[in-house]
Amino acid sequence: MNLETIKNPEFVKDCTQQELKELAIDIREFLVRKLSVTGGHLGPNLGVVELTLILHSLYDSPKDKLIWDVGHQSYVHKILTGRAGDFDSLRKYKGLCGFPKRNESDHDVWETGHSSTSLSAAMGMALSSQIKGNDSKVAAVIGDGALTGGMALEALNHIGHEQTDLTIILNDNEMSIAPNVGALHGILGRMRKANTYQKTKDDVEDILKRIPAFGGKIAATAERLKDSLKFMVTTGMFFEEMGFTYLGPVDGHDLDDLRSNIAFAKQTKGPVIVHTITKKGKGYAPAENDAKGTWHGLGPYKIDSGEVVKKPGPPAYSGVFSSTLQKMAAADPDIVAITAAMPGGTKLDSFAEKFPDRMFDVGIAEQHATTMAAGMATQGMKPVFAVYSTFLQRGYDQLVHDVCRQNLHVVFAIDRAGLVGADGETHQGVFDIAYLRHLPNMTILMPKDENELQHMLYTAVYHDGPIAVRYPRGNGYGIEMDNELKKIDIGKWEVVRDGKELTILSFGTMLPIAEEAAAILAEENIDVRIVNARSAKPLDADILQELYEEKGAVLTLEEAALQGSFGSAVLEHYHDLNQHDMVINRMGIPDRYIEHGSVPELYEEIGLTPENVAGTLRDMVPAKRQRA
Repeated sequence: MNLETIKNPEFVKDCTQQELKELAIDIREFLVRKLSVTGGHLGPNLGVVELTLILHSLYDSPKDKLIWDVGHQSYVHKILTGRAGDFDSLRKYKGLCGFPKRNESDHDVWETGHSSTSLSAAMGMALSSQIKGNDSKVAAVIGDGALTGGMALEALNHIGHEQTDLTIILNDNEMSIAPNVGALHGILGRMRKANTYQKTKDDVEDILKRIPAFGGKIAATAERLKDSLKFMVTTGMFFEEMGFTYLGPVDGHDLDDLRSNIAFAKQTKGPVIVHTITKKGKGYAPAENDAKGTWHGLGPYKIDSGEVVKKPGPPAYSGVFSSTLQKMAAADPDIVAITAAMPGGTKLDSFAEKFPDRMFDVGIAEQHATTMAAGMATQGMKPVFAVYSTFLQRGYDQLVHDVCRQNLHVVFAIDRAGLVGADGETHQGVFDIAYLRHLPNMTILMPKDENELQHMLYTAVYHDGPIAVRYPRGNGYGIEMDNELKKIDIGKWEVVRDGKELTILSFGTMLPIAEEAAAILAEENIDVRIVNARSAKPLDADILQELYEEKGAVLTLEEAALQGSFGSAVLEHYHDLNQHDMVINRMGIPDRYIEHGSVPELYEEIGLTPENVAGTLRDMVPAKRQRA
């Protein structure tokens, strides 16, 4: 089938099961072909093809609401809702978004990007339908990993209490049930299907009651929260005790099995869990056999071999962070590393290989990770929490209440700080300076390059009190790395280019843009000083005082939200000292969400280019501007 001719999902309601099977093959071939060029979340989408087809065949979207947790597995949904023709622009500037997008289609009823939000949103929509008295149905698809997020568990608690009509599809794509409970899993999987559910409920409960030391065996085999939750999910006990009807396990690639169970769930009163077992990467061998998560989300690749196309280049900032931390941990047994379900992205997987007893992956639980790190700090440990800027937002209360208020030494290694490109507005790391800077006791640093990053991390680990080290996505500059780590004077900036007429205060990785802008102006005989302002808190009071006394014009430059970030800190500094007769301008991220595209394209859109920086400075030349 030519998928680009699809206008809406109505046609799937009239498809036979054989036609749906053929359509599933076409969709998988389409995804493998298109994503080999654009990159994207291939594995998750190959795993939900049949599930998406059945959902659209049973529900009347957009009247009925289909919600995708995280949203990275919504590509099949996009194809069925008329967007196959846009896939050449997937995750590109002004192109198709990699996540659900409300202004992209009426069928995208809820925008996601972060995990564990779908159930709360679904509950809100279901309650609204109930209050309004309409007959629209709501179904939410959530993965087994996202189910461990605290917000999802809070929603389950409320949904079960309210007994709201709502279907939750648990998309379980990595079963890990211990062998000693495998037989029970098989019995329940055979017995607790939609057509026999009510009849066998009492029989199942009787079987469970006759198993000695049931709870102890679960505890002994569940090494992590996700495993223990999955065991309870597989038996259905966890959900039943919370007031849900449980259906499954269901073969997530069997159209008949899916249809009968989801149809039953749709007509059942109260909340229903349909536990589907799917295979990530289904239908494409390299993705299906992936054990490391490479094919979860990736760039372009060669279809025949599965070889990922990688451009040669300097080490990534994440890699420099990890290797530096490993170097320090080898000499200091008090250093521990923490991640919230991102060991690969933060490059802490290699740390875990060397120091398995000092590496903790807490799952999708940034709140827990933050407070756990604080607890470790009270006992003299040196916890380093590596977390993407956008995900640290979820641990904000713990930052305030548990870390900064108690002035505990926790290192926040903030990865993906700044614009991240293709993942778009839900993942841009541009707000952390603003939400960290006003917290008492917090220190905020950002290096100009990868060499400074290693020294900055060393400084942070042996600092006293809460401290954040920000660094961007992507590769460094390939500069020579010092062999010996050294401490940086916190609150002392670095003049990297002398000048008197104008000054750029560059925070973090904006330095190359500042240098290019200065070179442009040098050809016009305009003299520009550049300062590597490597700490947003504290500021360098000595340099700021020197600038005030010179009465030169100052431009702050940062890859962060202008409201409340580094430039605001500079303005506040002069305001607090009643030093108002300064010419100061700020450049950074404007007051809006920045969508997806390459980072250079996004720089161009928001004006963070050497030419625009040079133009702003040119207008600030003292001879051309009268001071206020």
